[in-house]
Amino acid sequence: MSSLEQPLGLDKLPSLSNIDRIYRFSSSACRPMGEDMGKGNCWIDGRSCSSSNSCADDFEEYDQETITWGRQMRNSSQRNSSQGRRQNPRNSYCNDNETGEPKYMLFKGIPRLVKIVEVGPRDGLQNEKTIVPTSVKVKLIQKLASSGLPVVEVTGFVSPKWVPQLADANDVMAAVKNLEGIRLPALTPNLKGFDAAIAAGAKEVAVFASASESFSRSNINCSIEESLVRYRAVTSAAKKLAIPVRGYVSCVVGCPIEGYIAPLKVAYVAKELHNMGCFEISLGDTIGVATPGTVLPMLEAVMAVVPVDKLAVHFHDTYGQSLPNILLSLQMGISTVDSSVSGLGGCPYAKGASGNVATEDVVYMLNGLGVKTNVDMEKLLSAGEYISQYLGRPIGSKTALALRSSSKDSSKI
Repeated sequence: MSSLEQPLGLDKLPSLSNIDRIYRFSSSACRPMGEDMGKGNCWIDGRSCSSSNSCADDFEEYDQETITWGRQMRNSSQRNSSQGRRQNPRNSYCNDNETGEPKYMLFKGIPRLVKIVEVGPRDGLQNEKTIVPTSVKVKLIQKLASSGLPVVEVTGFVSPKWVPQLADANDVMAAVKNLEGIRLPALTPNLKGFDAAIAAGAKEVAVFASASESFSRSNINCSIEESLVRYRAVTSAAKKLAIPVRGYVSCVVGCPIEGYIAPLKVAYVAKELHNMGCFEISLGDTIGVATPGTVLPMLEAVMAVVPVDKLAVHFHDTYGQSLPNILLSLQMGISTVDSSVSGLGGCPYAKGASGNVATEDVVYMLNGLGVKTNVDMEKLLSAGEYISQYLGRPIGSKTALALRSSSKDSSKI
């Protein structure tokens, strides 16, 4: 069996190199104290943060620019012990009803509006062994667009030899390119793919690089540096046509071949993509091994060299850690999240990686935080049910399953 087919062992899982960093994050950072333990779903505000909550010394190369989670939290709120003492059990949000501002300290850094980038039609379906008809893909995209999602990645102009599921990229793009009020990017791994995407009517494209040298060679058959040369050619051509380019970085925490990936490697690739003109950089946990403890130092390293408003996160849910990882990312100022309807997905070059975090689950969590997404949950559920029924498998979203179960139970009353 090849190295890509081997199951992930415990020795391959990423971990923090210094246990003190875990202590600083979990033990001293904005935790409830004494009498406030157990006071409900939200930690009450008015708790001071320890000055030891900075990881900047772990990334000396970027210490002049490092934006630490601890400092952001200290600056976002002042101590006010009179707030948060009374909770309304009927209020599902952690916001003040009158001002709309978060009442609780840990939520004060969270953006009030989050953009969701739906990747189901491309990243979600590309790993399916049975070819999904173009008409089904088009209907799925139309359903997702009708739900209010602002961005849906529709296909990829890649080699049909290596990703046969996307061989109909021209037909898919031709069928959806005139949908209004939504951005419909396509993945383009090189200049040839970019030219094909533009000819098919794409108005936005994406490129992808890896923070792992081994994964880069396995996935796109070239080194990291060689891939960056390719993408400079794509971004240069796109600039001449005023075509926005999004950048992906894969294996930002762990690699199926190398194991743990150092944050500075991720920061380097992200910075290169940003410097060449990518308007947004999506940081992808390709094999789903990240936890908040490993996401934190990775984001700090990247935020030291790329503005936070240019960053997005992309988590796979192999170990069930996507939602806590997203929550931490929001607390650090990230306002764009990738997800896949019904949890579709998995990387064809990373055996053992399960699907992306389900869009339904992300929207439900954001609704519970009082964060706007402008997504109609009912229409989103319909899209997830549609593609799951076609694929002949259970819905991959716990939120969708729970909401549908509740609806059925209510109808019996």
